[in-house]
Amino acid sequence: MKMVKSLSALVLAVMLIAACQTPDGTVETPANTSGETVFTMQLLHFADIDGNEERALQAVENFSALIHAFRNDNMYGDSTLIVSSGDNIIPGPRFYAAEQSAVRSVTGSNEPGHADVAFLNAMGVQASAMGNHDLDAGPGELADALSAESGGGAEFSGASFPYLSVNLDFSTEGDFEGMLGTDGNTVEELAAKVAGYAVARVNGETVGIIGASTPLLDTITSTGGITVKPSSGDVSELAEIIQSAADSLKGMGVNKIILLAHMQQISVEKELAGMLEGVDVIVAGGSNTRLGDNTDTLFPGDDGFDDTYPLLTKDAGGDPVAIVNVDGDYKYLGRLVVGFDDMGVINTDSLDPQLNGAWASSDDNVSMLGGDPIPELLAVRDAVQSVITSQFGNVLGYTDVYLDGRRSQVRTQETNLGNLSADANLWYANQLSEDRVHVSLKNGGGIRTEIGAAVVPPGTVDYSQATLTAPPANETTGTAEGAVTEGHLRATLRFDNGLVTLKVTAAELKMLLEHGVSATGPGATPGQFPQIGGMTMAFDPELEPGSRITEVSVLNEDGGVLDNVVQNGEIQGDESRTFRLVTLNFLANGGDSYPFDGLSDPQRINLYEGMGFGEETDYPDAELGNDPGSNSSFSYTGGEQDALAEYLLAFHSRPSDAYSQAETDRADDMRMIY
Repeated sequence: MKMVKSLSALVLAVMLIAACQTPDGTVETPANTSGETVFTMQLLHFADIDGNEERALQAVENFSALIHAFRNDNMYGDSTLIVSSGDNIIPGPRFYAAEQSAVRSVTGSNEPGHADVAFLNAMGVQASAMGNHDLDAGPGELADALSAESGGGAEFSGASFPYLSVNLDFSTEGDFEGMLGTDGNTVEELAAKVAGYAVARVNGETVGIIGASTPLLDTITSTGGITVKPSSGDVSELAEIIQSAADSLKGMGVNKIILLAHMQQISVEKELAGMLEGVDVIVAGGSNTRLGDNTDTLFPGDDGFDDTYPLLTKDAGGDPVAIVNVDGDYKYLGRLVVGFDDMGVINTDSLDPQLNGAWASSDDNVSMLGGDPIPELLAVRDAVQSVITSQFGNVLGYTDVYLDGRRSQVRTQETNLGNLSADANLWYANQLSEDRVHVSLKNGGGIRTEIGAAVVPPGTVDYSQATLTAPPANETTGTAEGAVTEGHLRATLRFDNGLVTLKVTAAELKMLLEHGVSATGPGATPGQFPQIGGMTMAFDPELEPGSRITEVSVLNEDGGVLDNVVQNGEIQGDESRTFRLVTLNFLANGGDSYPFDGLSDPQRINLYEGMGFGEETDYPDAELGNDPGSNSSFSYTGGEQDALAEYLLAFHSRPSDAYSQAETDRADDMRMIY
């Protein structure tokens, strides 16, 4: 909960000066610090509900109680605007549980993803940016999740808010036909529609809301026919598009403007702030950056704040801009109580650290504020949870160790979960292939969460002291310690990509690995970062992209070296000699900008059946022992979930055979060395 204390004017001044750091770290005073406040708004915001499935469903109860408390605040409740900066929906247990009758009987819809929309409706969300994960299942699934439907004795009214992104042309995607909104309409008029920008009436005042998505959207998700602008990905060109929308709003007489920006890296939102004029608040998204200060407390297990809340800087005209963001999974609700003068400029003197910041979804905060969980949200949550609980009772194998799928790890280094999944794909591909498959390549961004638990000792919130363990025993599902279940696989491999084998030359193998590490750098967490099997590699991130791979060795089935492909950065022997590689259809189709279209003679073979992956199957009748694709409805033959399920059943089906390769520090990694 917030620290209950009285700050002197001097301390407040020091805190505000500290908050006025520009993105390059210098301190400067925003142009307006003393304009008289004529309107105060309470902005409640969040994003990135795409990480740990169990944690999000547990935290959402207290999260909804915080929203209830702030919406009913005696001083600021009537001036509340509630927004999301995207990634509200992602394929996974929550997404697919919505198809089940237990959920439809509560909501009225059986469309995947609609349960998350029902959550946002219950919370009173008024607008959301378009995040990349909102489109992971394709534009058609998102359109269905937003649309009204009835069934099971209930009725789903559809989304009560719009998805906004001014740099996306939704008109080129047929699935949004009938859902195209008019820019500048009210959020109520735009409910269940897509548009670029909107207006909201907040206690008699008009507030403009612009949405913007990363220009790299079409490389990290399934955009279908949506046209992403600018095609160059240049931030300055994106700023021009956003500025045009801001100018249109100002032409309508709107002088208070909020930008919901889903840029994936908060450095981009910081860069945009100084390029725009007239945008007052930027709600960042996609980076899970945890902003807060010493008046905020952490969600249990978190290890500190990344920076101050809010980040204050100047726009292109010298007026103050507040950048805000909070971590995801319903762990924190961002609250910005901010005053505006009669010109619509932020009065920085109105910013009170006691009111503003990251409010953790904790029992203490809820008790202090007196909020109540939102009943209709809990009804949907409980129905979804009942479906998921049954999935976490379906045991596929065992592990003695924590399987590391954290974003900070799988996108920056080798992890044991990355190794396990890549090895499973390689083994599985060889069960379905006549010719030997040598190596396995997948993207770290496709691993969505860990399998296991991080236990923080009582009396501390220092995550560095956490004990990382295998999944604990679960009394509800009756599973033993270390059990890896259907639910875990659905959560961590939630995209369930189909497996593809391709023929690659030695030169092409190096090319693919070079792309995998080309975006690696300090503070970066690129989804394209590789996790590999059947080979080892070394790279130097300080070298120029395209020339970072220094060593590559393809291994024998017993783990010995079959072929030293690259040494000292140079390909050894005949560059045209070939290997068979298994990868994900997402990557083979150009996802994460992988250059598979540059292969000279790929001889592609899809190992998956058509259902679930949208393409013809090469192995419609593939049969493996204990194949979940044959005896269970949860995984398709040829998908990465099925590969890992089969691998666990074959090698780790009993506690005595549990997987035991513990996660190592980067310096001790043996498969990917740098």
